[in-house]
Amino acid sequence: MLTRVTLPLVLCLVSLRLAVGQNRAVISAGSVISPDVRLEVEQVLRRQQEAWNRHDLEGFMTGYWSSPELTFFSGAHEARGWKGALDRYRRTYQSEGKEMGKLEFSELRVEALGSDAAFVRGAWHLTMSDGTTPHGLFTLVFRKFPDGWKIVHDHTSAE
Repeated sequence: MLTRVTLPLVLCLVSLRLAVGQNRAVISAGSVISPDVRLEVEQVLRRQQEAWNRHDLEGFMTGYWSSPELTFFSGAHEARGWKGALDRYRRTYQSEGKEMGKLEFSELRVEALGSDAAFVRGAWHLTMSDGTTPHGLFTLVFRKFPDGWKIVHDHTSAE
């Protein structure tokens, strides 16, 4: 008797789980995230990549939270705030004798931390005019604000 009741119940629950899961994308290790969140966050990164490749650093920075509380870690250094991050990028890529190169993001993995926060892991790769190819990994924390998704924390490493 228990088997006759249990099997239909299990099948019903599995069917319900599959139906609910159709509108979501599995990102990593079983985490579930709305496809809209993933696409919106990835779109911010694509717009940043496009701005970088136009040498538009201010356009690139629109993907970051414009706040003194933004944190940016690179190597053993911390740039504090949106202005600090912008100044660091200018020193590193736009000062005399420096160049921005062509940027490509890859291996993006987006994971929801809630309805208004996401964690992103990925790789970056620059191609410079002299043929060198600086590259590395990054982790980002995004928050959703009234004007869209913004990076509130960036930890970037280079090889």
